[in-house]
Amino acid sequence: MDNSVPVVVVVDKGGYGALPIARSLGRLGVRTYLITPKGQPAISASRYWAKRFLWDFSAPHDQLLEFLLNVGGEVGSRPILLTLTDWLAIFIQDNASALEQRFIFPKPSPSVLRLLTNKWQMSSAAKQHGVPAPEATYPHSRDDVLKFLETARFPIIIKGVDQMLPHAKTKEIVSNAHDLLEIYDSAADSGPANLMLQEFIPGDDQTVWMCNAYFDGRSECRAVFTGKKLRQSPPHVGVASLAICLPNEAVEQSTRRFMQAVGYQGCVGIGYRYDARDGLYKVLDVNARVSAVFRLFVATNGMDVVRVCYLDLTRQPIPELVASPGRKWLLEDDLLVSPKYAMEGTLTFGQWLTSLRGIREMHYTAADDLAPIFVWSWLRFGLVWEKLAALTKSLSRAVVAFWNRRTAALRPATQDGPHTNSTVKP
Repeated sequence: MDNSVPVVVVVDKGGYGALPIARSLGRLGVRTYLITPKGQPAISASRYWAKRFLWDFSAPHDQLLEFLLNVGGEVGSRPILLTLTDWLAIFIQDNASALEQRFIFPKPSPSVLRLLTNKWQMSSAAKQHGVPAPEATYPHSRDDVLKFLETARFPIIIKGVDQMLPHAKTKEIVSNAHDLLEIYDSAADSGPANLMLQEFIPGDDQTVWMCNAYFDGRSECRAVFTGKKLRQSPPHVGVASLAICLPNEAVEQSTRRFMQAVGYQGCVGIGYRYDARDGLYKVLDVNARVSAVFRLFVATNGMDVVRVCYLDLTRQPIPELVASPGRKWLLEDDLLVSPKYAMEGTLTFGQWLTSLRGIREMHYTAADDLAPIFVWSWLRFGLVWEKLAALTKSLSRAVVAFWNRRTAALRPATQDGPHTNSTVKP
């Protein structure tokens, strides 16, 4: 393949998926560059980054545009521009006419991106195109919430709606009206609440399915893979911490139908949940950019959606893709969330060991790129040890204080003043 076209990856906070992009393309000899804020040392540590650029994403958007153009000019060769952040995907399309002078990137229309990244509009559009979705409501006032509570059935999932507004990353399961109102009121104090209330489909983490795909400039599907989550971080509501690649025709067909109906272009990751009540797979979220867990899905010839995207945008032939059923992928945070599942009574030590069989790739750990896992371990477990040390110190102080109080209470009382001896005669 021709690997002469470089790639620039721009991510805001989080950045899951940026490191696998560097490795996936870097192993093919593609020069890959990273734009990230400070404070992401594990992601930045990969040897596969040709260069790292730091940027404060709280700066005005016109400065960000100028910065991206300067990076494109410095890298040269009109690189491919990829992101793993929703609002940056929207920003790129809003400024496509300026950015395409320096970069190559998929070009879904800004209206399509806004539709897919807006949780409420996405849910409505899915139903319109025959893709099942959970029942939901988008309250615009506290009165709307109170009206919803008259017939609400808990638990309820609260989600951020518009990715360009505050509280966009909110995702929380609530089990009573008091907690729901408290979260809504707190969000509404600073402006529009920007929250959607969605029914919770019963079932464990393994009812959550994922589909990763790539659609070309004509919205034709050039790659599609399916799999399901086994555990999540945080538990039950977060990113997959352990997942397995498995075929699912219903999820694959829903993804093709939905993305082609709206005219989407580029990499996409879609989450579904199986509803045993009606036997339907219902769409939960659409990530209209590179998915954080895209390396779960690797074909038998080593191809993934990012490599397919690279070949397509550089106008090279895309080989036939055959999925790898049974392939597992692990996010190292699973080591920290598994004890929480154990405390819930849903995971025994034996089940945990069994679940690790079949892991073919991990997020931070790679034999040819060790620095990221060392940095991650230092940060994660160093923080854990700091918390344990602080807790031990607090407990020690509490024990000493208790012992001092106990000793004082048991000490014999002394009398003040002179002592006199008296003799009692029989």
